[in-house]
Amino acid sequence: MVLAFRAVQSLDLPVPQAADRLQPYLENESRVVGALLNPEQLTALGPGLYRYCVRPLQLFQLHIHPVVDLQACQHPGRLELNSLSCSLEGVPGLSEDFQLSLRSWLETTPQGLRGEAELRVEVSRPPVLRLIPGRVLEATGESLLNGILLSIKGRVGQQLIQDFQHWCQQHP
Repeated sequence: MVLAFRAVQSLDLPVPQAADRLQPYLENESRVVGALLNPEQLTALGPGLYRYCVRPLQLFQLHIHPVVDLQACQHPGRLELNSLSCSLEGVPGLSEDFQLSLRSWLETTPQGLRGEAELRVEVSRPPVLRLIPGRVLEATGESLLNGILLSIKGRVGQQLIQDFQHWCQQHP
């Protein structure tokens, strides 16, 4: 049986000071990606390409450690960050039947920032979890994904705004 999990988070973040400077800030892709995601878990692979090591997660008896390759795409006033591939560390045999998809965007508005992130996972049901009802597994998986997206949303609301304010001071 294939388990499918999905989580979506939207963002509407007012930036009362210097909102007109958000577009040039978003053009500094590596800086913005580093503020969106924990820089200790992020590695630049090349222009617009990153590897993100998600903190280890526990799903019942399974300890999983996803490693996601991401691509950043710039558009005027908009930054998109999407997954290219994902592997799992620490769970032999599960990585082949595991698919993770991240589609996200962040764009400027006259009042601040808005965006959305969608995270999807499909995985074959591992033998260690066969006795747990599928709906319980799916609810737990969706809760895990929502937790990941909520932590990123929190970073946007705090770390990204702090970094933007620091950037504004450096670029008067």
